Amino acid sequence: MLYHFLKKVFIFISAITGFFGYSQDLKLQYNQPAVEWTEALPIGNGTLGAMVFGRVDSELIQLNEATLWSGGPVQKNMNPDAFKNLALIREALKNEDFEKANELTKNMQGAYSESFMPLGDLILKQDFGGKKTDSYNRSLDIQTGLAVTNFKVDGVNYKREIFASAPAQCIVIKLSADQLKKLSIAIDASSLLKNQKVVQNQSLVLKGKAPSHSDPSYIDYNKEPVVYEDASGCRGMRFELIIKPIVKDGEITSEGNRLVIKNASEILLFVSAATSFNGFDKCPDSQGKDEHQFAETPIKKASVKKYDVLFKEHKEDFQKFFNRISLQLNVNETNKSNLPTDIRLEQYAKGEKDAGLEALFFQYGRYLLISSSRTHNAPANLQGIWNNKLRAPWSSNYTTNINLQMNYWPVESGNLSEMFFPLDEFINNVSITGAETAKSYYHANGWVLHHNSDIWAMTNPVGDFGKGDPMWANWYMGANWLSRHLWEHYQYTGDLTYLKKVYPIMKGAAEFSLEWLQKDKNGYLVTMPSTSPENIFYYDGKKKGTVTTASTMDIGIIKDLFENTIEASKILNTDVDFRKTVSKAEEQLLPFQIGSKGQLLEWYKDFEEEDPHHRHTSHLYALHPANLISPLKTPELANAAKKTLELRGDDGTGWSLAWKVNMWARLLDGNHAYQLFKNQLRLTKENNTEYNRHGGCYPNLFDAHPPFQIDGNFAGTAGVIEMLMQSQNQEIHLLPALPDAWTDGEIKGIKAKGNFSVDINWKDGKMSKTKIVSNNGGTCTVRAAEPFVVDKLNIKSEKSTIGYTAVFATKKGISYSITPEKQ
Repeated sequence: MLYHFLKKVFIFISAITGFFGYSQDLKLQYNQPAVEWTEALPIGNGTLGAMVFGRVDSELIQLNEATLWSGGPVQKNMNPDAFKNLALIREALKNEDFEKANELTKNMQGAYSESFMPLGDLILKQDFGGKKTDSYNRSLDIQTGLAVTNFKVDGVNYKREIFASAPAQCIVIKLSADQLKKLSIAIDASSLLKNQKVVQNQSLVLKGKAPSHSDPSYIDYNKEPVVYEDASGCRGMRFELIIKPIVKDGEITSEGNRLVIKNASEILLFVSAATSFNGFDKCPDSQGKDEHQFAETPIKKASVKKYDVLFKEHKEDFQKFFNRISLQLNVNETNKSNLPTDIRLEQYAKGEKDAGLEALFFQYGRYLLISSSRTHNAPANLQGIWNNKLRAPWSSNYTTNINLQMNYWPVESGNLSEMFFPLDEFINNVSITGAETAKSYYHANGWVLHHNSDIWAMTNPVGDFGKGDPMWANWYMGANWLSRHLWEHYQYTGDLTYLKKVYPIMKGAAEFSLEWLQKDKNGYLVTMPSTSPENIFYYDGKKKGTVTTASTMDIGIIKDLFENTIEASKILNTDVDFRKTVSKAEEQLLPFQIGSKGQLLEWYKDFEEEDPHHRHTSHLYALHPANLISPLKTPELANAAKKTLELRGDDGTGWSLAWKVNMWARLLDGNHAYQLFKNQLRLTKENNTEYNRHGGCYPNLFDAHPPFQIDGNFAGTAGVIEMLMQSQNQEIHLLPALPDAWTDGEIKGIKAKGNFSVDINWKDGKMSKTKIVSNNGGTCTVRAAEPFVVDKLNIKSEKSTIGYTAVFATKKGISYSITPEKQ
């Protein structure tokens, strides 16, 4: 008896130990330094970002500052002749002269966006005389934001700790050894931008200026793609980087323009940077901020504090956001958290199970969002805040035909609503410049945003005045899509004051759309010109077209905007006449159409696609992120969307795979969503230039387009939540697309529309317990696959279209327990 009792106790303790050990599987770790940038480890406080390579003799820490961009405020009315072409384009499209329409559309282009710039490199040289390195390990704990490098040389254990503190507004680096006076190091810095470097007051200071303009990396026809001269006198912001050491024992001297520390027992390095950026509409020179003051002040405050205090303040601030959500998958599976991350990725690619890696990738997206979205007027860009190139891929800008929006898909459901404010401010900025673009380009009211933008809130069509391809340069729906994020922020928070503030922006986007729409020969309202980013169709045999009438994406986005604007005006009890106008226009929009293959049409005709497996699936906007198509409301259209995804295939670039995860989840097919999610974790190495297929992730878990684009990380996180919980159709759908592979698990702290917090436990593929906390109060509708009861309220679910539903009233701050009904 005692034996059996002790055995049970042992099993219980093992299970508990394994359980808690597994829940802490939130480290990226490696047994060798980074060679490539996509092997380095990212840290960030929303403004300052760093990529830590973990090198022994010459550590490289690549630095970024969120507001460091080329250029200056946007030129107004940059293409005065643009409007002259609009009527001609529409006439060509009525005659289905797609070639003429394409050429005329080029005449409506403006300048390219500006580029996000690299700040510089911090180099720490530690000469060990070529002695052997032992016991090497580097790691990033995404639950604390601490990157650590450990190694042993000649019997001495060395440790480097680095974190980016939001409270301190600087990066803190601690160098230590387990023997006294063993730290001798040279500190240097460099930048790809024009700069001057000096040593002042035992600090290394690097001052410089960003270019007045930088061509996108895909443009090669200009002799000088990066320009510093500025005829306008209002382009090219200043910046300053300060590195200040505080040493225990030892001495600090300078050799030229670098600092040298000898025989120290401990070294603290404080890294701060700032730019003169003072707003999207302010000249960064004459109207710029004092970058020296903004760089120096944080260091003065932080350098008088002890390391433990700084880390404690950083950790408390970071975990206030990060620890809101926990995810555990298949806790009885072999725990691989002790293995290096690159080895785990290699094993995963060979088909070995690793639910812990999948959960790590999910939380990594939340880590990256907290680390890159905390700066006023500067939302996370194509690479978050991490970029090491003078001419970053696609300028590392704000690409608004999906990529910027993807960055913020997990911000609400992932319980990080506070991280939305940079995008919220940015949308306000582009609504201002977009109103000018609507007037000057189209003689229209409201506001418009095209394919690209930047920190200066550019809204014009890009393409360098006719050199760009209209299939991406002349896309008109950015304002409408971004307005969805304003509406969703209200839906998740229930903040009426906020809705009242942003309603005019939503209305402005709707006003432009009302004027942009034209009646076709059948009396439907359509868009013309129109494109489906960034796809090509065949017509008249094998002629290629891009500019056409009424792409399905356009219709879906406008219909979504109209519905949301109507609902917002009802909630605010305002604009009754405008609401009627929008409602009437919505009824006249061209309906969604199903093609000869059973697919949702991408264009207004059943054109053949040049690339049937194209990475963009823009015509399924109505399925996700919108909710115009769903298996519950529109089963026929949902089947057409499913056929579209089947025809597109399960491959694609990194971000494309992530979008498909979300779309398959919306179709309630968890196994298919999971297959795409697994594809996101395919190990990708540098120098893979196959841009159209085979996306995955790099050894540091960065999303591989390739190259690196952070949107796939964020959308992958959102996709996991979509598999486990959806809050569409005014209901909370529990485990709507749970894949068979995740037999057991628990997710805590996710958010549903209506400001509900949701915890879900499941076992053997079925929900075992759910807790819903009502943060605002109000009616709650819950849907699940199996019959369930709402404890304490004595409410049983009723069979419905898909699964079982229950409706009940909730009170603010009260928790409600959902459990399976006993059979």
